Formats: sequence, structure tokens, C-alpha cells
Amino acid sequence: MTRYDFIVIGSGPAGRRAAIQAAKLGHTVLVVEKGRRVGGVSVHTGTIPSKTLRETVLNLTGWRERGFYGSAYRVKKDIQAKDLMMRLHMTLDHEVDVLEHQFARNKVQTIIGTGRFLDPHAVEVTLNDGDVRVVAGDKIMIAVGTRPYRPADVPFNGINILDSDEIVEVPRLPRSLTVVGGGVIGVEYATIFSALDVSVALVESRASLLDFIDHELIEDFTHQLRDRGMAIRFGAKVSHIEIENDWPVTILENGRRIRSEMLLYAAGRVGATDSLNLPSCGLVPDDRGRLKVDPVTFQTEVPHIYSAGDAIGFPSLASTSMEQGRIAACHAFNIAMPPAPDYFPYGIYSVPEISTVGMSEEEVRRRGIPYECGIARFRETSRGHIMGLNNGMMKMIFSLKTRRLLGVHIVGEGATELVHIGQAVLNLHGTLDYFIENTFNYPTLAEAYKIAALDAWNRMGVV
Repeated sequence: MTRYDFIVIGSGPAGRRAAIQAAKLGHTVLVVEKGRRVGGVSVHTGTIPSKTLRETVLNLTGWRERGFYGSAYRVKKDIQAKDLMMRLHMTLDHEVDVLEHQFARNKVQTIIGTGRFLDPHAVEVTLNDGDVRVVAGDKIMIAVGTRPYRPADVPFNGINILDSDEIVEVPRLPRSLTVVGGGVIGVEYATIFSALDVSVALVESRASLLDFIDHELIEDFTHQLRDRGMAIRFGAKVSHIEIENDWPVTILENGRRIRSEMLLYAAGRVGATDSLNLPSCGLVPDDRGRLKVDPVTFQTEVPHIYSAGDAIGFPSLASTSMEQGRIAACHAFNIAMPPAPDYFPYGIYSVPEISTVGMSEEEVRRRGIPYECGIARFRETSRGHIMGLNNGMMKMIFSLKTRRLLGVHIVGEGATELVHIGQAVLNLHGTLDYFIENTFNYPTLAEAYKIAALDAWNRMGVV
């Protein structure tokens, strides 16, 4: 039995960052990955594929140019699934190549197979050819991520009733699509297919989409979706799904029927921990397969076993998962870490993009903080006119007492890039004055920061 200083189960964002950090500290590291290649869900079915698909759709449809040339404008007239897959596979091959090179350069060993605990330190790995190896680790990281939640009563068939892992390899583009689930994944795919001029119906059992995002932002976002023809069914629980003349039909509890050529079921994900034999190492996941950890060190209830990434739940972002993995590896080998920043950005790669950092207006109200908001519309910027933007907005929230920035919320083109300016000012405890007094490149969408700040300044009546 080979012994390692650090065994990492899973090679997604959390696992790979933890492995490389431990290796850079001079420790022997083994990464166990059950997929065909390293990268985990993020590279093969999640983050990278969905964002590549989105970018390909926006390019081929000419979506960004329609503000000038009209809704009938297309870069490619007849877009097919193979057009999307070609760019997707090129991107994934590149991502895997980069990751394999990082592992090789840092002397991280990898083994392709399914791992399961034999005891708190020993892991049995079943290779794809059926051979079995047993390895031991002084410290172990569980970074297995999640898989789509697949209720037994949903007739998945991999053809026209798909989960969110299967949709990235969609065999053909449908003329109509029903998306069940208005969370991040459901919203991203619903809007991507809508940009392809697929008729989309989005079904969400709650009263609104993405209720952790500032409500004013979501109102603007929802209006944009409906304005371009997307059907959104709020407060509608799914009774059952059946096949009618080879087409999936979604029957809601209120009796409404939604018939479409294809259906994407994206109502949640579960931790992929069921194959790990967790009882043998003293761990018990929750009912969604997720593990409980110390939020500072990412240790599980067994001190030498860590977990990070989607396997521990919210926020389930590739960016935060990477940082969690790095912090866990440093703690495992007694390396002091500075405290994590108070705020991190949240990006949703829908069409249009949404990104947010800091407190929402609802949270500011709950905390009883006197505040004022400033709004900027992208169409108010010269860059917005140049780009032909008719939509998009930035909302900034400031404390009336201290003038400090409390939150930045953006919906529209480039939101996930623009938010980092707000993130920096927020974490450095900056105030309204930063945006008023500083000069931004002209013409840029970043000018929206100054416009929104001036809007708040006018409302605050400050001198």
C-alpha cells in the first residue's frame, strides 16, 4: 500500500487547487479522478461547457449586434448542434491539457478510477479496467462535486428528456424547450437556448427566480426574458412528466400542460458522495449528499479529512471552490492563512449576464442600515450606444452614515467582468467618493460606476 501525504478525491476546481497547493509545499500528493480525464464536473459537464456553449451561441447568432441590425440578424443562418459541439470539444481539450501540465509540473500523481474509503486513512481505488489499488493518506480531501438530481418519476431518456449534464452534449437543437427549475443552471440554459430562437418555457415552483439576488435586478432580468418571448411559469409545481407522441409534456399541479420538443430537468443537484463508503471513515452526509465542514478550515468532523467545492454546498462556484481547496491544503500542513475577504462576486452566465457582490437591498434593510441606491443604465453610456445595448443596468448601494459602498449588482453585457471593480472597492472599505473623484476610461461600460455613484450622490444630498 503506497502512502501519500495528501490524497485528493476529485479533480475539479477545489481538488486541483488543493493538490497543487500541497505539492508546492513539498508534499507527496495523489489525485483520484473517476472520470475519463482530469478536470471534474467543472471542465467536462459544468462550468466550462456551459460557458463555452453560451459564448458560441452569442457569436453564431450575432446576438450582441442585434441592437443595430435588428432581431433577424444572424452570423450563421442555420445553426446546428454540431456547430456548438466543435468549439466545445476544442475548449475542453485545451482545459484538460493545461491541467495535466500543471499536475506534471508540480509532480502531482493522478490515478483514474473510483475511490472509496476502507478506513479513515485508506482509500480503495477501482480502476477502469477493473483492477483495484489501495492507497493511504495522512490527510485526505473530498472534492467529488455534485451530479444532477434525478427523481425516479422523471422519465429521463437521454434523447429529449435530459438533465444538466446531458444537455451539454445535446444531439440536436429543438424548436421548443421546457426547462424545469429556475435556479442558476436552469436560468443559464433557458436563456442560452432562447438566444438561439428556441421557444423556451421556464417552470419555477417559487414566486420568483434566483431569490438570493437583489430583487430589483431580478425584476429587470425577468422583464427582459419575457420581452423577448420566453414563457415563465412562477409558483407552478410539476405534478408529473409524460411522453405524448414522442414529445415530453409537463403537467403542473394547477392542471396546466406544457408541451415541447425537448425538456431539461434542472431542479437541483446532489453531492456525489454515495460511492465513497463514508461510514467507514466516520462521516455522514446530509440528505442531499453534502458534507458539513468548518467554514474557516474546511475540516470535516474527522479532523484529517477535508472537503471543499460543491460537495459542501453554497455557494457552489468554481471561483470559491478553488479558494476553499487552497485554504484547506494550507491548513492541513500548518501554513498560516490570512482571513478570507468579506465579500466574493457571484456570477450567473445567463443571457444577459448577472453578477453581484456585497449586500442586496433586501439584506441592507434587514440589518437596519440607512442607505441610498444609485442606478445606471448601460444605454446611458457612450460605450453602450457604440455596442447597441438597449438593456442592462448597474445598481450600487451606499451607507448614508459612512458613505461606504455596501453592494454592487449588475445585469447586462459584461456584468461578470465589471463586478470586480466593485469587489475591490468593497473589500477595501471604499466609499462613494472613490467613484465620484476617479476617472474611468471613456468610452467604457465601467463608466456606469460613476453614473450610478452620481445618481446616489444626488439622492443623498451630500456636499
